[in-house]
Amino acid sequence: MAGSVPLRRAEFTTVRMCARRAMARLGVEPVPLLPGLHGAPRWPSEVVGGMTHCAGYRAAAVSLRRYVTAIGIDAEPDRHLKPGVLPTIAGPEEQDHVRHLRLLHPRTAWDRLLFSAKESVYKACFPAIGNRLGFFDAAISFDASAGTFRARLRTPGVVIAGRHHHMLDGTWHAGGGLLLTSVVIAVYERMGLDPL
Repeated sequence: MAGSVPLRRAEFTTVRMCARRAMARLGVEPVPLLPGLHGAPRWPSEVVGGMTHCAGYRAAAVSLRRYVTAIGIDAEPDRHLKPGVLPTIAGPEEQDHVRHLRLLHPRTAWDRLLFSAKESVYKACFPAIGNRLGFFDAAISFDASAGTFRARLRTPGVVIAGRHHHMLDGTWHAGGGLLLTSVVIAVYERMGLDPL
């Protein structure tokens, strides 16, 4: 980070401070979270987590590995993507879905929310597969009233903790000028069990 601009260094530092505070609340001794492969944070062995930041917002979510297998979170400004960007991240079906949602709920930047949901999916999958998924490797559909989304993985199946995943479920929220998305894969899902 030594060669980075001050804003980038501040984001890097404050989001990691959020993560250390969250780990402390779990009773885990906070440690430096150094960047690993492709810049992903290297969490302590007993912890899984996710971090995100955008202008004016930093967040971290952590859990003990015995409860959660993977976490992906993302925050974006609630502003539409630049013209021409949507087709580079979404297939025709997703583009139609976004257009339909815009008509029903015009106050939300659904195109940017789609981008954010894909980011959360990819962040949840990356530690398990060690590769970045492309934008077309997951198709997202939103439930506008429930604040949830479903990601259909188009790859041959992502293996996370020994289990093939073809679908991942997530949550989303819009408010305060921000779009927030998350994907959490709980241990009971990994084991093929239903939650209590």
